[in-house]
Amino acid sequence: MTAYGLADLRPPAVLHEDVFRYLERIQATLDPYGGKFVVHGSPVEVVEGEWPGSLVVIEFPDLDAAREWYGSAAYQEILPLRADHIPGDLVLVDGCGPDHDSAALGAALRAMA
Repeated sequence: MTAYGLADLRPPAVLHEDVFRYLERIQATLDPYGGKFVVHGSPVEVVEGEWPGSLVVIEFPDLDAAREWYGSAAYQEILPLRADHIPGDLVLVDGCGPDHDSAALGAALRAMA
């Protein structure tokens, strides 16, 4: 099942040179794991609540591939280039799949409540 890496990043007003080096190198760390950017820093339109930063969404073939990418030596080598200069949160999550039924999920949750 497709999985995603989602990052909520809060970039500073001025980007450090390390961030540019990170951006130049990240795709090479994703390629062996089938990772590809779906959203990468596009402006967000906040329609509910607050969103303090920018959004990055990376798609992977499955959650194992996402975990392997994040833990890989290649990514861990470049991670400080971003993390030392742009605070944020990153999660890895399974997608819901093409047969997802929100009504069935609601009914199951209701039955458990």
